[in-house]
Amino acid sequence: MADYDEYAATVRQFSARTREGERGAAAEAERRRALRAGVDQVGQRLDAQEQRLDQLATAAGLPPVAAVPPSPAADRAPGSGPATVPPSPAADRAPGSGPASAPPRPAADRAPGSGPASAAGTEVVATAGTDGDVDGDPAVALAQARRLVDEADRLGGQAEALARRPALLPTWSPTARAVAVYVSCAAVGALAMLALVVANGSGLVDGVTLGALTCAGLPLISFVTGWLVLGRWGRPALAGADTSRFAPLGFVICALLLPSTYCVVLLLARFLG
Repeated sequence: MADYDEYAATVRQFSARTREGERGAAAEAERRRALRAGVDQVGQRLDAQEQRLDQLATAAGLPPVAAVPPSPAADRAPGSGPATVPPSPAADRAPGSGPASAPPRPAADRAPGSGPASAAGTEVVATAGTDGDVDGDPAVALAQARRLVDEADRLGGQAEALARRPALLPTWSPTARAVAVYVSCAAVGALAMLALVVANGSGLVDGVTLGALTCAGLPLISFVTGWLVLGRWGRPALAGADTSRFAPLGFVICALLLPSTYCVVLLLARFLG
């Protein structure tokens, strides 16, 4: 009976260890599936980021991201030629070995046939593996890669928001910006008109020239100047954003402000004279 009891205890112990090993194997398989799903998700987000960058570059009139030459470290395929990265230190070389014939392959090398998105993913994973102490844990490296992708999304959103703003008065609405530009140009035209009034009083400019410039010349010059300023500094980098220059509004402002200013000057001159 003692032998049988020992045999039964051994069988139970073996069965418990077998079940424990099966549970460990199932947990490891589940962890691997989760890691693989996470890597696929990061790759999909990188592909979406690349497509969005291509769209923004096309809208801004820039070359697409795929046409930009990548860095040599992230572009060389295995066996494509001598590496430009310096060889490993002598401490990493095996004892008795001669000079290194070729440096080790960089961690961000692109596999043959991989596209820009896969290279970007390799670079992100490589950065995640070197940024911080991950202790060789793929889950920590994947979490770091996700944080980097989130940061890239945030910075990409900021860049897109800035690209939708013009250089001139970026925080103003398009209508307020156009009114400010046309009023400013009309004010400069009004100053020029006052100079012409003074010149007319001195006999340097005759009345016909003064009337023509006040009623037609200066308003037209002010309107064209404002229209050109809005076209040069009032347009955002993205072609899809609001690029209206409000030409009718600007023409009305310039056509009314300058003659009105001239009438006010005449009235003041009559009352003060």
